[in-house]
Amino acid sequence: MGKQTAHALIAQLPELGEANREEIAKLAGVAPINNDSGKRRGRRTIWGGRADVRSTLYMAALVATRCNDRLQNFYHRLLEKGKAKKGALVAVMRKLLVILNTMVKNGTAWNPDLHASST
Repeated sequence: MGKQTAHALIAQLPELGEANREEIAKLAGVAPINNDSGKRRGRRTIWGGRADVRSTLYMAALVATRCNDRLQNFYHRLLEKGKAKKGALVAVMRKLLVILNTMVKNGTAWNPDLHASST
């Protein structure tokens, strides 16, 4: 992730590092929200959250699926399981956000050796 993307996410999402993984995903608008009622189970969709954060994460995830081995493998595994390309990309967005949230929370820097292995 580049400096401009990191600065944009920190500015647009000041809760980064303070919220847990579910809360941060909901704030960014990448958490699957159910549409259930009674016995009916509707589709899970993403909505709400901050559109500017989603846009920033979208571009970062798009690049990550091409350049980061760990996220690229994750993306391709989802596609092999039959997930739609856009749905798989949203899952990468969420995974990237959770990784960044944990890094900010723990005050750690990106470690290519640790983060390059497949999940």
